[in-house]
Amino acid sequence: MRRDRERLLDILEAIEKIQKYAAYGRERFNDDELIQTWVVHHIQLIGEAAAGLSEESRKEYPEIPWSAIVNMRNILVHAYFKIDLPEVWNSVENDLPVLKAQLQSMLESETD
Repeated sequence: MRRDRERLLDILEAIEKIQKYAAYGRERFNDDELIQTWVVHHIQLIGEAAAGLSEESRKEYPEIPWSAIVNMRNILVHAYFKIDLPEVWNSVENDLPVLKAQLQSMLESETD
């Protein structure tokens, strides 16, 4: 069974993989189906890892929208043919940098 720390590291790794291709910009994202698929897949991994976190960890960091993260994963998995790519890009651009900083802070506070 994976521990919360491992799941948080999984989320950070997925964010970094998304950011690698997001750096090419929105136009490239819009034009490249492979990048879209890459990003969606890694957002799904983020949601899966978040869903597996203990309730204790989620409650300790209520400022992180855990349920929204898991809900986005569920939408991407179960409504795959109705994915709203502008909404995905919005998350990449606005939500993931904030989440990355929050997770890095969580992990740093664990080692203090």
